[in-house]
Amino acid sequence: MEHSEKQTQYETEMLQTIQKQNWMRWAHIDWTLLSFSRATAYNHNLDKLDTIKSAFEQNRSRGVNYLLQKWMNSDNATLQIAAFKIISESDDHKRLNQAYIEQQQTNVDLSNLTTEEIKELLKSNE
Repeated sequence: MEHSEKQTQYETEMLQTIQKQNWMRWAHIDWTLLSFSRATAYNHNLDKLDTIKSAFEQNRSRGVNYLLQKWMNSDNATLQIAAFKIISESDDHKRLNQAYIEQQQTNVDLSNLTTEEIKELLKSNE
């Protein structure tokens, strides 16, 4: 994609402001802090530029890392569990989650069964 002079100017301004304001997503942008409008940004395809996407991603990554460090160093068990849920593998997460229930599914054709037979079937699967 070829950059026009204006697009390069807008991109530079946006990158500097993303860094300064610590915006993490396109929806977080406060357009009053920029010299151009949202429509202008879209007209110049700023939303499609990898540099802009990368700046948002870097801010998100720094934010997550900052919170994880705070939560892990906290004496608050709720924050420690939240951090663990974010960093844990699936098996660890399942062991931590008390509401985790492994389910098995059996396919039974209920169309020919009576209500009483269905009740008995449900009782036998408890």
